[in-house]
Amino acid sequence: MNDDLNALKSALQATPAPDPAARAAALALAMENFDRLQGSTDGPRLSQDRPSRAGFLNGVRAMFATLTSRPILAATTSTAALLIGVFVALPILQSPPTPTQPPTPTQSPTLSPLQPPAPIPTPIPAPLRDETATLGTQQVAPATLPPVADSMAGAALPPVADSMAAAALPEGAAKQTAPANPVGRSFALAPDQGLTEGMAGTLSADQPTPPPNDTEAFANAPANPVITTAEQPVSTFSVDVDTASYAVIRSSLNAGQLPPPDAVRIEEMVNYFPYAYPAPSGDVPFANHVTVMPTPWNPDTRLVHIALQGQMPATGDRPALNLVFLIDTSGSMDDATKLPLLKQSFTLMLAKLRPQDRVAIVTYAGSAGTVLPPTAASDRAAIQAALNSLSAGGSTAGAQGLALAYQVADTMAGDGRISRVILATDGDFNVGLDNPDDLKTYIASQRDRGTYLSVLGFGRGNLDDATMQALAQNGNGTAAYIDTLAEAQKVLVDQLTGALFPIANDVKLQVEWNPAQVAEYRLIGYETRALRREDFNNDRIDAGEIGAGLQVTALYEVTAPNSPALLNDPLRYGAAAPVGDNPELGFLRLRYKLPGSDISNLIETPITPGQTPTEDARFAAAIAGFGQLLQAAPYLGDWGYDQAIQLATAAKGPDDFGYRAGAVTLMRLAQSLSN
Repeated sequence: MNDDLNALKSALQATPAPDPAARAAALALAMENFDRLQGSTDGPRLSQDRPSRAGFLNGVRAMFATLTSRPILAATTSTAALLIGVFVALPILQSPPTPTQPPTPTQSPTLSPLQPPAPIPTPIPAPLRDETATLGTQQVAPATLPPVADSMAGAALPPVADSMAAAALPEGAAKQTAPANPVGRSFALAPDQGLTEGMAGTLSADQPTPPPNDTEAFANAPANPVITTAEQPVSTFSVDVDTASYAVIRSSLNAGQLPPPDAVRIEEMVNYFPYAYPAPSGDVPFANHVTVMPTPWNPDTRLVHIALQGQMPATGDRPALNLVFLIDTSGSMDDATKLPLLKQSFTLMLAKLRPQDRVAIVTYAGSAGTVLPPTAASDRAAIQAALNSLSAGGSTAGAQGLALAYQVADTMAGDGRISRVILATDGDFNVGLDNPDDLKTYIASQRDRGTYLSVLGFGRGNLDDATMQALAQNGNGTAAYIDTLAEAQKVLVDQLTGALFPIANDVKLQVEWNPAQVAEYRLIGYETRALRREDFNNDRIDAGEIGAGLQVTALYEVTAPNSPALLNDPLRYGAAAPVGDNPELGFLRLRYKLPGSDISNLIETPITPGQTPTEDARFAAAIAGFGQLLQAAPYLGDWGYDQAIQLATAAKGPDDFGYRAGAVTLMRLAQSLSN
């Protein structure tokens, strides 16, 4: 027994004799494996025909989808263990070809967006099998996500990611538009369409809101040209008391962008500000005043300033109101600057209503519905509860909402009461009666029955200003844009009486210029309010409305004969004959109808020079110059933002609510952005 044990010990301690042939074979095999594992078995990536899933975002998604516990665990071990893991894992991930068969280049198969990668046939360690977390459509163990991956998954994607996601979409998909990304909403990597709501990152309130989409449409026309008086001495237009354009311009500038030129309607900028024009006397519902002064941007022309001041009814004399709030609750209103601001704005308005006023609320999205039946304004709790219950979702059945709102207004009608529908929307009428002409006809018919329509715009991104303007103009109402709660205070509280109580309908202005004194003229603004000459005396032609206490301002730039500022050559076969010794520059005519009347009244006023321009007239001129700068108008010469700021500051006058100071701030912003 001892002999056997000793023999075994001796055999274990013996060193095998060296075998040179075996050593050479092992070394050759090792070198062959080393050379073979230096490259990739995949063929070279094609540069002209990339896989459909190419792109940075798809690559990130594929990276997360293919992570497993084995390589992550291997990466946390020592260097020796890592090397062992590489040589162990590689045969698992891809079986190498046999030594007798050279590797065949292959291209990775393209997976459909919802198809998970083939599972790795390696058992997951028992402690990790049940502790899985969902990432998209994949099941990934928590241990497979290193700390850096966690931080990447939760970080907000930079703006470049948006454009890269769009580039990865199929042809045509990137051209589709979607609502602008609101602050505070989250976005994620969807398997099939790049960025969607819900997962990867959140835009915080202190981050800039992404720029609005290009679906905004503005109602405008080419700027009025310079007219030769001898050829066309008469200018006719409808009054306008809308203010939406100024608020849109302010929204753009405060967002660090110059407004689109089409968004600039100079008459709405000028009429945004309150002016201290003399009040009317007697039975005439408004007074008119004309001032002639040097043109700030051209010393060789003159500026004719026409001002109308509406009459303010005595306290307690206003009739009772029937208000139907027609509120857009479609999915596009799901933004902090839209439906939430809308509800806050109407809440401010409730405090100005009187007990005899009545309020109803109609909403529209996928379909229209009555949220609040006609309710006394004194029951503020019920009205407020109805407002608070609103939420956004669905498509935009705007025409159905309008029809229902008018039906509700009909049930509220009564002697001596004023009925008005107030439409609050981002302007997106994309379901139902969306033809503009059909909408105009329908709204005009309701206007003739006594129910007016005003429009309040909220939010940017898909603002359909053109539709809003058409609705308001045909509904004998006003159009305003609410971008802040302070603007809601101005429109719905401070100017509530003027916005809701008409004192004159179908107000038209016509100026006949004296060719002996005015060789050329140009109306600044009112491009969308132009009327034909024969429309002035036609009482069937609709025109603008003036509300209680409101003002209307219009500006003409006129050029005298023989002035160096003339832009047109004189006619060879026609000359302007002087009209005696008449010093008049022109003759102003106004037509208006009292509410409920079908017959117009006429007011005539000569336009003569010699008046001293007021601060109001000079400030209006500064705003008109500001608007032309935003439009890059060709009539300003070297006059620029410095001169506009100086003129507006000098003519600011009393500015109780800071509106004029705010205009100077916007001029400075526009100047900086223009540079």
